[in-house]
Amino acid sequence: MADSTTSTCVKHIETYVDSSSSKSPSLQDASLDALAKLLMNDMITMELLVREMEMYLTTTDNIIRARGILLLAELLTRISSKPLENNTVHSLIGFFADRLSDWRALRGALVGCLALMRRKTDTGAISGSDANAVAQSFMQNLQVQSLGQHDRKLCFEILECLIDSYPHTVMSMEDEFVYVICEAIDGEKDPQCLLLTFHLPKGEDEVKREELSRALMLAFAATPLFEPFAIPLLLEKLSSSLPSAKIESLKYLSFCTVKYGGNIIQEQHNALWSSLKDAIFTSVPSSLTVGPGSQDNKIADEALVLLQKLIQQDNSSFSFLKLILKDKDINMTLKSLSNYNNYDDITVTDKQRLNAIGQILYVSAAASIASCNAIFESIFSELVNGLQQMMQEKDYVPEHNFGYLYICVDLLSACRTLVKPTEITYLDNETWCTMLSSFCTLLTSSFVKTMKESTHSNHTYFGVTGLQILASFPGNFLPVSKSKFEDILMEFNLIITNKFENSSIWKSVLDALVEIGSLIEKTDDYEKIASFDVIVVERMLSLLSSDDLLMPYSLKVEAVSKIGMTNLKYMRKIVQELNTAVSTSLRKYWLDGNSNSTEHAIVLLECYADKLLPWFQNIRDTDNVPMHFALKVWDQLEDNTLFCDSLNEKKLLETTMNAMKHAVASCSEECQSMILDKAFSILSSSTGFLVNESMKHAEFSCRDEWIISLFDSVIIALHPKTHGKNTKEILQIIMRALSNGHIPSAHALGSLFNKVPNDMQYFSVEDAMDITFSKYIGRFSNGDDDNEMGVGNLRLSSVNDELINAHAIIVGLAWVGKGLIMRGHEKVKDVIKFFLNFLISNGHSPASNGSINSSEDCQDLMRAVADSFSIIMSDSEGCLNKKLHATIKPLFKQRFFNMVMPILQSSIVKSNLPITYKSMLHRALAHVISNTPLSAILGEANKLIPLMVDGLAILSADVQNRDVVYSLLLVLSGTLTDKNGQEVIVENAYMVIMCLNKLVFYQHMMLVRETTIQCLTAMSELPYARIYRFRPEVLQTLSRALDDPKRSVRQEAVRCRQAWASISSRSSYCNTAMYIIQASKPYQIWRLSTAAYSCVFLAYLCNFDF
Repeated sequence: MADSTTSTCVKHIETYVDSSSSKSPSLQDASLDALAKLLMNDMITMELLVREMEMYLTTTDNIIRARGILLLAELLTRISSKPLENNTVHSLIGFFADRLSDWRALRGALVGCLALMRRKTDTGAISGSDANAVAQSFMQNLQVQSLGQHDRKLCFEILECLIDSYPHTVMSMEDEFVYVICEAIDGEKDPQCLLLTFHLPKGEDEVKREELSRALMLAFAATPLFEPFAIPLLLEKLSSSLPSAKIESLKYLSFCTVKYGGNIIQEQHNALWSSLKDAIFTSVPSSLTVGPGSQDNKIADEALVLLQKLIQQDNSSFSFLKLILKDKDINMTLKSLSNYNNYDDITVTDKQRLNAIGQILYVSAAASIASCNAIFESIFSELVNGLQQMMQEKDYVPEHNFGYLYICVDLLSACRTLVKPTEITYLDNETWCTMLSSFCTLLTSSFVKTMKESTHSNHTYFGVTGLQILASFPGNFLPVSKSKFEDILMEFNLIITNKFENSSIWKSVLDALVEIGSLIEKTDDYEKIASFDVIVVERMLSLLSSDDLLMPYSLKVEAVSKIGMTNLKYMRKIVQELNTAVSTSLRKYWLDGNSNSTEHAIVLLECYADKLLPWFQNIRDTDNVPMHFALKVWDQLEDNTLFCDSLNEKKLLETTMNAMKHAVASCSEECQSMILDKAFSILSSSTGFLVNESMKHAEFSCRDEWIISLFDSVIIALHPKTHGKNTKEILQIIMRALSNGHIPSAHALGSLFNKVPNDMQYFSVEDAMDITFSKYIGRFSNGDDDNEMGVGNLRLSSVNDELINAHAIIVGLAWVGKGLIMRGHEKVKDVIKFFLNFLISNGHSPASNGSINSSEDCQDLMRAVADSFSIIMSDSEGCLNKKLHATIKPLFKQRFFNMVMPILQSSIVKSNLPITYKSMLHRALAHVISNTPLSAILGEANKLIPLMVDGLAILSADVQNRDVVYSLLLVLSGTLTDKNGQEVIVENAYMVIMCLNKLVFYQHMMLVRETTIQCLTAMSELPYARIYRFRPEVLQTLSRALDDPKRSVRQEAVRCRQAWASISSRSSYCNTAMYIIQASKPYQIWRLSTAAYSCVFLAYLCNFDF
């Protein structure tokens, strides 16, 4: 070896071992990498390296020796892939094993042993005798739990490596090694170490409690030999008062019993049943339900899971099931079921006991066919006989059989879970099948009588549930025949048609019919499907066309729609009938304004929009139902040219528009094009919508209003990719309708601008903007740039000088702006510029035509313009949303905020306008702020807080601004709860508190007063030095707020007053510190006593401003 290589090697060794370099880990790592590279490149050998390090490995200096051994160990880790001679490996492992006794150099010894033990055979692995030497040294010299966390982890890795890689060596040490492992693990709490002890997979994520619990559970169930120790331990844990401990114990018991096997666990049956019984009886709720699915109690759920596994595991001898059936408490309750008469008379304790027994019997019967046979043989005859005896009593009342009824329904529900729809036949010799067949008629009559005659909802619920279960058995299930199935359906039909005044039983029967229809749909039981079709579906369809005025039409439609949702075949029939009913109702209303027809149409259309159309969207085979519905409505409009002149039912028109929107939105682009063409042809054929007409005001006929309203709905719901042939004409028609004050056309106008493709060959967004602005906004020249828009020169002369139409035009332009900003189009700047000019110029226009002269009219228009910012920024359910296929670019609200905020801010600050006009600027600003995401507001909080406070003061003077005040106050509240926002609030504490003190007495809205006091409560958490001077004023204000007429406001005032009163405790420390500092000269401060320093420190914590 060259001398230079040796000297380089020695230099790196000294750099790593030298204790003075320990402060520079980067130098150590660099030296370690350099030495590893020399070894890997065969520039030095391991033997030479050890000779050069001999002094560092054997010195009496503990620090240097520890560093030297660690260096050698780390190098072996780095060169794990480099082959080493067996003699070298043997010598090194012997050295490191011996060093396990050197506790000062233990870290290096552990790392070295682990590095050598992990080497593969092809690179030079340690032998079995070497592994034995490591294990012996480990057992003699190490007390694992006395070491630090990292050293313990290395110890567990060594133990793991011995078990995985050298099992023969471990087996030869027999019990001694096991004791060492147990001693090492005992008391371990570190998650990383526990990962190793339980042999969990290592990952980058933090260790989760569930992973450790799962690993321990696997350890408990590792071998049946653990059963005598594990089961008593888990049962003892089950008696804990902690719910989490009970749940964990039950999970472990469930897992272990399956792994141990039924024969081994049988000896523990008595103890298990005793503990399980106690857990179930004390944890189940007192609310009685069928089956264990709705208990909402994890302890009871886990206990019932364990119970079922124990029964299934013991399916031959039934030793565990016999413990249940012979239990004294269960038998005593079953024999006294006649005492559980009226549901309301049963105590809470008895209800809990009855529920527990019902759940135990349900789980036991549902565990297997054999266990179900055993339970039926034991108790079912007595239950049914008891039910029959009570029914035969002279003074029988349906409410007096609740105990028998409940247990019977629970057992029937368990039987139903045993019958699989895919099975073809069932053995007649099964005990429970035979007994159910013999008692089926009696049970049916009992359930029917309870359902019809009982006046208590809980009794009727279990009667209906019992009938539903019997009707839900597959058709090839002999105990419940087809005739019995049809009898149950007919009884349910009678309830639907004749007992609708009892909403509780009516809804439960309808739900039962839906459940039955859904279950038979999943089978190939054609006979039952046919019976259900004839008895239920056809009967329900006849309800829509019947003249029965007793049953509310809304209930008829609800029943029909719910039954239809069980099967696509049924739904197709129902849709046809509903379409006919809608057409008939609309036609009658249009002809004579019939009120019954109005009610029927509203109910039908709401059902279409809210239930049927969403249902069809969730299935693939829609049969274009939405398109057919929309076209059917347009066909009716086309065929009915005569409308009653006195139609004024706005709700029906709104409901029809909503249904039309949902239907069109559910269609494909091709279907939407068909609907659009149909609608446009009807619209253009009406004389009220001739395209070449001017925008002069004209009264719409009733039919015209329906046509344009539904046409607006079609436009609103179109997909951006839907091809429109007459976009320019459509725009002109919508604008003319808007000029007549038709607000839905404003929504359509916004949707049109939002969805017009940028690449349309004959008509673009720019063309649409030119048409819109030329119609609605005048341009005038007064020596300025001709392209400058007027300050609100609406073409009011074209709308007959009516202010309401001017409002409609402003709303329309607002929706245009909304559509453009949502799609990110630059033309939105023109709309924003118009609105801002209108507000900033005080709302005055040239008015050469005398359109707006009064100050009141001008203020109304300015308010409408200010509210247009709310339209642009707020979310809409009826237009321009994802459901209606709006084009939405991310962060469009933030972009609008950045566009208008600087202009509004400067206008408010510089404005010398009267307070009435200035309030309109603040109203617009408040709409923008309240609809902008809070994160964007916080970024500009230092500029916005003064404006918000000023706006609250000005806007609160007018009752018409109450909703705006509340929205703005919510933003201020959100700022107060954010750390960055609080910093700005602190700088403006005076103006904020003064503003809030006034809003505490805001008379026009209770929510404003309540939120204001909550803001004051939040401000009490600000630094004491900033708020202490306002404490008297705030407390005085809150004292008056304690007399507020609303209780919620008074409660908030009490909490706020307590918060502000408590801050006085901070003042004593600050006052003391203030006195000390003021009384001390600068050169004397260092002489302050410890107590004085404490006061100064406390003052610092309070952020006292000295």
